[in-house]
Amino acid sequence: MRPPAFWFTPPSAPGLRARLLSPLGRLYARAATRRRTRGEGWRAPLPVICAGDLTAGDSGRMQAVQALALHLQARGRSPAILSCGHGGKGGAPLRIDPLHHTAADVGDEALLAAAFTPTWVARTPASGARAMTAATDTGAPAFDCILIEGGAQDPCLVMDLTLIVVDAATGFGNGRCIPAGPLCEPVEQGLSRADLILSIGPTAAQQAFDMAWGDLIRTAWIRGSMEPLQTGMDWHGARVLAFAGIGQPERFFATLRQLGADLVRAEALDDHQPLTKALMTRLDREARILGAQLVTTERDAVRLPPWFRPQVLTLPVRLRIENTGPLDAALERIGL
Repeated sequence: MRPPAFWFTPPSAPGLRARLLSPLGRLYARAATRRRTRGEGWRAPLPVICAGDLTAGDSGRMQAVQALALHLQARGRSPAILSCGHGGKGGAPLRIDPLHHTAADVGDEALLAAAFTPTWVARTPASGARAMTAATDTGAPAFDCILIEGGAQDPCLVMDLTLIVVDAATGFGNGRCIPAGPLCEPVEQGLSRADLILSIGPTAAQQAFDMAWGDLIRTAWIRGSMEPLQTGMDWHGARVLAFAGIGQPERFFATLRQLGADLVRAEALDDHQPLTKALMTRLDREARILGAQLVTTERDAVRLPPWFRPQVLTLPVRLRIENTGPLDAALERIGL
């Protein structure tokens, strides 16, 4: 489910509901601080890079992890990915096998990542990192660093490099902690642990984020944007019925329009919503009536029923990091 819209109101207009819930938000912030000060966590024998965020919304963590993996591979490294919050059977850490596991088993984003680099899922960063390093001792394919998606607030694992990812369009919402706002911890506290900040969004959103939050950022700041992957598909003039069950489906629809597609209808689904037979049958019927082609995101495509996948086109997008100099300097400091 997408976070409530009131979480993403600008700092100048927090709203009555947020003000009423602010005492609970302060209690949540104090609890987050206590969790962070429980003592030193476990240190893995390999460099650990965390791509986390400060909010409960869809900031683009996994896209950032995938971009980092490709960047590290270009530097001659062999990264592995750990996606947190979704364990295997019984909650135990699990290495994903794309040929046998499904999105229901391991999550859609992690299943996509496993297509190009070794990927695990685990409930917590520490349990996942322990399982991953133990696997290398038993002859599993080697990797020389761990990229963790999520877990920025978890004190049980030492992070050698922490990258805080933020959606430039929504920023840090109204600046309040759950339930008064979207934050998992106060902005200043979260940013104080960051080695890098990565804001994701188009130029206008980046400028707005800078105006609203730039004064709080004291560390290296890099920017990125989501761009369609060139596949040779000519979208200009194509009649499409698009559906998306991601954090902000409107952005996917806007990308199709920018590519010249004739978006005759757009179906915004809940984040990670199951693509049931009934739903897909309805969308297929509507597309036939409209004379349109069904189109969805890569993340939604892996949740499609196997019998239905040939009927749907996919528009893949990738995160492009604009200024990699600070990132390369940070990687060099940890030996990568």
